[in-house]
Amino acid sequence: MRVLALDTALAACSAAVFDLDRGGVLAHESRPMERGHAEALMPMIARVMSEADLEFGDLDRIAVTIGPGSFTGLRVGVAAARGLALAAHKPVVGLTTLAAFAAPHIASDDRSPLLAAIDARHDHVYMQLVGEGGRAVIPPRIASIREAARIATAAPTRLVGSAAGLLHAAWMTGARPPLCVDTTPAPDIDWVARLGAVAADTMAFPKPLYLRAPDARPQGGARVARR
Repeated sequence: MRVLALDTALAACSAAVFDLDRGGVLAHESRPMERGHAEALMPMIARVMSEADLEFGDLDRIAVTIGPGSFTGLRVGVAAARGLALAAHKPVVGLTTLAAFAAPHIASDDRSPLLAAIDARHDHVYMQLVGEGGRAVIPPRIASIREAARIATAAPTRLVGSAAGLLHAAWMTGARPPLCVDTTPAPDIDWVARLGAVAADTMAFPKPLYLRAPDARPQGGARVARR
C-alpha cells in the first residue's frame, strides 16, 4: 500500500509518502505556517515524491486531512488531493484532524480516555472524546471551552491537539489533573499517512469537515438586485 498524505488544515503544511511494503514512511516534510499553504503545498509534494522515488501512478491512494481546521487551509488540501487523484486515477480518502491528533497516543495506550481538541476561536473548541480501544465516545463536534473541560474532567483523560492548553487552563478546581497535555499545533503527517493506509475505501471524494459556518458574512449592501 503506497500512500501520499497531505495536511494543510491547521498551523502547518505537510506531505508524506508511506509504503507499507518498504517499511513505512519513505519521505516527509512539514513546515509550520498559518498562511501560504496554497503556494507551499505543490512544491512540497514534488519534493517528497522525488525523495521517495515514486511517480503518481505508483501510488495506491491519496490521503488528506479534511478538518476541522482553517477554512482556507482545508480547501487547499482537499482541492489538491482531489486534483491529483483525478489526474492519476487514484482513490482519495479523507481523515479528520482530530483522529490524526489522537492516533499516536492511541497506538501507545488504547485504554485511557483521550480528548482531542482544536482551537475554534471565540472561546470554543472542536473536540472528540475517544475511549477504550480507540472507540469514539463523543464524535467530532464544536463545544465551549468550559463544556469540553468539564467533559474531560469526568475521568482521567489525556488532552491532545492545538487546544489542549486551553482546556488545561480551564480545568475544574479539585479535579484530577489530565494524564498528559500535548499541545502540538498540527497533526504528525506520518500518522496521517499511516491512517490513510488503513482507511476504508470510498467512491466519493472527501469534503471539508467544518462543523460550523464561517465567521465571514456577505455584506447586504453589496448584493446585486435581482430582476
